[in-house]
Amino acid sequence: MTGGEVVARRWLSEFPECDVQAMARLEQFVTLLRAENERQNLVSQASLDTVWQRHIVDSAQLLAHVPRGTTPWLDLGTGAGFPGLVVAAMRPECEVLLVESRARRIEWLELTRRQLGLDQVTVIGSRLELMETRKISVISARAFAPLDKLLGLSARFSTAETLWVLPKGRSAQQELDDLRSWRHTFHVKQSLTEPQAGIIVGQLFGRKGKSS
Repeated sequence: MTGGEVVARRWLSEFPECDVQAMARLEQFVTLLRAENERQNLVSQASLDTVWQRHIVDSAQLLAHVPRGTTPWLDLGTGAGFPGLVVAAMRPECEVLLVESRARRIEWLELTRRQLGLDQVTVIGSRLELMETRKISVISARAFAPLDKLLGLSARFSTAETLWVLPKGRSAQQELDDLRSWRHTFHVKQSLTEPQAGIIVGQLFGRKGKSS
């Protein structure tokens, strides 16, 4: 995606799910993010210059791979709320679970969820390993862990129908090529926001040699 913030915002405005209310929630989210970033390092300061492309569209593009009505959505290591809060802002009817273990970020995510009126969002202040197992329809993770480790930590939330959408940057294809011990349908989709970045999309069927 070239053209910077103007093109990023135009892409969002033309996205089927980004109605007037969704755009207003995203505007408010960006305002809250900028203010909070002065108090804690949620994202790099430099990335705020291109926040719509680098963070908002980078998150929103995942929705193109997930049919509307697919819920619940589990966002692992959500950090500043990417992609989870963007997903929730654009699909407010979707149950979104944000997993984050850092106390200050948990507090900020909960406050932001309330201020944006996202009643279907639950902030889970816990390490993923301690989270109660439940079956999930969509799993996302942005800069959370290498693919094999990520699957080892979170496969217990997945069924054969669960859709995984994993922004992996420039390492996407290499991480997928190195994945030897899992049965899956994962493939790499090119990111809209960075030509060399990829998104791993697909379904997981368990470890090789084990029943699903």
